[in-house]
Amino acid sequence: MPRGEEPEETRRPDLADPDSFAGVDELGALAHSDDGDDERDDLEPDLDAPDAAYTVGGGSRGGIGGIGQLGDNLALGPVPDLIADEGAELHELDDEGAPAEYGDENGPQARRELMAVEAELNQRWPETKLEPSLARIQALTTLLGEPNHGYPVLHIAGTNGKGSVARMIDSLLTRMGLRTGRYTSPHLQLVTERIALDGRPVSAARYAELYQDVAPYVAMVDGASADGVPMSKFEVLTGMAFAAFSDAPVEAAVIEAGMGGAWDATNVADGQVAVITPIGLDHTDYLGPTAVDAAAEKAGIIKPGAVAVIGEQDPEVLNVLLKRAVEVDVAVARAGSEFAVLEREIAVGGQMLKLQGLGGVYDEIFLPLHGAHQAANAALALAAVEAFFGAGKDKQLVVEAVREAFAEVENPGRLEHVRAAPAVLVDAAHNPMGARALATTIADEFHFRRLVAVVGVLSDKDARGILDALEPVVSDVVVTRSSSPRSLPLEELAALAGSIFGEERVLAEPDLETAIETAIGLVEQSDDPEEPLAGGGVLVTGSVVLAGDARTLFGKGPA
Repeated sequence: MPRGEEPEETRRPDLADPDSFAGVDELGALAHSDDGDDERDDLEPDLDAPDAAYTVGGGSRGGIGGIGQLGDNLALGPVPDLIADEGAELHELDDEGAPAEYGDENGPQARRELMAVEAELNQRWPETKLEPSLARIQALTTLLGEPNHGYPVLHIAGTNGKGSVARMIDSLLTRMGLRTGRYTSPHLQLVTERIALDGRPVSAARYAELYQDVAPYVAMVDGASADGVPMSKFEVLTGMAFAAFSDAPVEAAVIEAGMGGAWDATNVADGQVAVITPIGLDHTDYLGPTAVDAAAEKAGIIKPGAVAVIGEQDPEVLNVLLKRAVEVDVAVARAGSEFAVLEREIAVGGQMLKLQGLGGVYDEIFLPLHGAHQAANAALALAAVEAFFGAGKDKQLVVEAVREAFAEVENPGRLEHVRAAPAVLVDAAHNPMGARALATTIADEFHFRRLVAVVGVLSDKDARGILDALEPVVSDVVVTRSSSPRSLPLEELAALAGSIFGEERVLAEPDLETAIETAIGLVEQSDDPEEPLAGGGVLVTGSVVLAGDARTLFGKGPA
């Protein structure tokens, strides 16, 4: 039967035509279960089940057992101040100071609502499974009134450093007086970290409210999917972020691509500035087997009218990005050419930098982060913000404001100190490129008497590449599993580590808490009674999830 003669009740709305959604049942299609168990789709979530983040953190005990670490492990995150001081500007408040629906926007009731939303969203396709297309997210944003076009966007793609650069850009824009929104992924501890306003995660209550606002429209898009593929969790979260930024409203949005660029859900926003961090191998099943293939996908965020700000790249990758810039006729700023790190000196708690920006030289910049890669990230973030404000040869940002912004940068899970004596460092490196940068920083900036790594890797990551990178800078490794069901099986990771480190340097523990305690024990033992015990350290790395688990164990809240 020709399409024009289809009975009215059998016609399916067209994702590209918002008018075709009229009369669609808002219950939409059934949620998609990634495990193939259709019976689970019909189960009500157990809202009285233990909070995962709370449980990982040791429940009411707080801290990590047996090593004298104090702290409350509720991991509720910062609570916004909903009461305005007299004379305060409204853009500094959530909902213009309106009373909260909950007594505590991150309290038990709000967390209960958050758990219910997550239980529902987790039945959708996860970020590791996708059908490359912008049709679904475009349909959703159209139904929402195109909130993705309501504010200027700085769009970030790349393999490593995206989250760090996003936080630096956010800090710079905030210091320049703008109200900002930030959308990043994945999160370390709590999903609310992904959507931030003025540098802080939205509350649990606000997250649940955002979902309830977009849910009817999500169902409409699900019901209109001709190929039977409903919206993924990442696509829904992206719509929630756009809506949150529109409601605030923000004056600039810092958006991190989830995977790739051209078909990433975030690419329905047109970035005024397109920022490309260093590109390497990751997600090869979707982005291709080489860094050049990945670059071709990530270059898709560079669009007409933008300024492309490109971080340090291998020559063949840079050529791909420059070709895209020529195709869409955009201005380009490149690391090492238009901007650069001029000087870098290791300092207590970080490093002192002298940066060449698009508008001139910025000196005496203290960055409370370690590593040459973070210095490069700082130069990239600075150039992006200069491009956003139109800075050039005769137009420089206020140097003191730049200094203040960088000094205030917080970057959880990036060589973060969570304990002293012995030092415990947490880093979210989860691919060989990140692990190599981590190893270089350890070798150049730290002088441990003995460093033991606690490593857990997800099954879809290059565990061998990560372990190879770490081997020269650590004395022993304790392999373990994170809270993710996608963790590489313990026996498999232990065997792989043994082939790289030698079996005498490898231990295996089934959970992170025990693994850290074992690592501390190794650091504190010595066959020489004359050898000082000071100067030992533990490095927890290999996975974003593992880094988040470690932060929770040590009483660190989402940030």
